[in-house]
Amino acid sequence: MHELVEFLAKSLVDHPEEVRVTQVDGETAVIVEIRVAPDDTGRVIGRQGRIIAAIRVLARAVAVRQGKRVVVEVVE
Repeated sequence: MHELVEFLAKSLVDHPEEVRVTQVDGETAVIVEIRVAPDDTGRVIGRQGRIIAAIRVLARAVAVRQGKRVVVEVVE
């Protein structure tokens, strides 16, 4: 899941070298945090949050197959 979110985020931004994705695993849930350059935050979020919503849908699809829940957040 970490690799998927990282690939998607790096594909969207102007400064892919500054993308940092961290994953915290719990027993039933996974938290994925995306950190990008300040001027790339809007690219990851998208208009009205559509891009981050699509990333969350894809991450949830992977998590369901693993029997877990996932939370994807953009952190500044």
